[in-house]
Amino acid sequence: MQEPRRCRELGIVVGAMPTGPLNAVTDVPGVRVGHTTLVEGDSIRSGVTAVVPDQLTDRRSLPAGLFVGNGHGKMVGATQVTELGEIETPVVLTATLSTFRAADALLTYMLAQPGRETAGSLNPVVAETNDGYLSDIRARPVRAEHVLAALSEASGGLPAEGAVGAGTGTAALGFKAGIGTSSRRAATSCGTVTVGVLVQANFSGVLQVLGVPVRPEQVGVPTLARPGRPEHPGNSCVIVVATDGRLDARQLGRVARRAVFAMARVGSDFAGGSGDYALAFSTADTQTPTAPESDLEPVFAAVLEAVEEALLNSLFMARTTAGVEGRVKYAVPHDRMRDLLRAHRVELRA
Repeated sequence: MQEPRRCRELGIVVGAMPTGPLNAVTDVPGVRVGHTTLVEGDSIRSGVTAVVPDQLTDRRSLPAGLFVGNGHGKMVGATQVTELGEIETPVVLTATLSTFRAADALLTYMLAQPGRETAGSLNPVVAETNDGYLSDIRARPVRAEHVLAALSEASGGLPAEGAVGAGTGTAALGFKAGIGTSSRRAATSCGTVTVGVLVQANFSGVLQVLGVPVRPEQVGVPTLARPGRPEHPGNSCVIVVATDGRLDARQLGRVARRAVFAMARVGSDFAGGSGDYALAFSTADTQTPTAPESDLEPVFAAVLEAVEEALLNSLFMARTTAGVEGRVKYAVPHDRMRDLLRAHRVELRA
């Protein structure tokens, strides 16, 4: 069985902008990520992923913007983010039918935080994709302790990617996918800005790697997960963008829009049954001046590159996974994919 490898370990370099030290969302200072992975018997392949900004320890909210590419999904708290331009809690990702249990658990976590003893209202932000092809989604296996573990154990190192946390049972573009992350550093008039991205990939289309279509049959992957059973189309993608740039809610909405646009770079077909959500937030001190509009161009470029690479990492770091009713999603075969890229004269970095 092949070992998971990130894009750059495979010689695949997306764009020209520099990454942060970890090439991850945790390159944004104060941002931590935690996972709870649920693999139980032959039927449960699910979990929780939490993106935790430490800045919420001392501040009631962070500026945020939301863009919905297609709304066939669930994001608890979305209307208040749109209305007020802020998030009050970490961002939790999970499976579709576990969304509401996760939101309740996130409230439990927040109400226990210092300074929240008298809070009478909080807006938990929880998003989902549907892992029901590989997992018994009706079992709703995510419980409060799983969400609390992901939140409390979140760390600032390189997050695990692939079939972990909320990506345990997801698939994208005909292959097994999951969680992916990446970052970029953008030079602006206000100094260097870090943009970090984390994705939960579970959508349909034809995989494109550096502009080359990679269909399952081209790399020796069965197009039927089980004889006589049609391939599940995959649905939805959640993208979380963090930055230490001083952007306001309107500007962050523009950033979030570019994050969804970047899905096209890896081959998304933006199916009507998909829920494609991007949430962008800033950890910068709100007492400092807001970035001028001219600074958004390099930030936009950073987001496009980071989302593209994060989505590819979500695929290349995933392992072939069998789940409920014997269904299987196969990982992208690295060597065959690289051979296909070379055949299209794509230069792979050493």
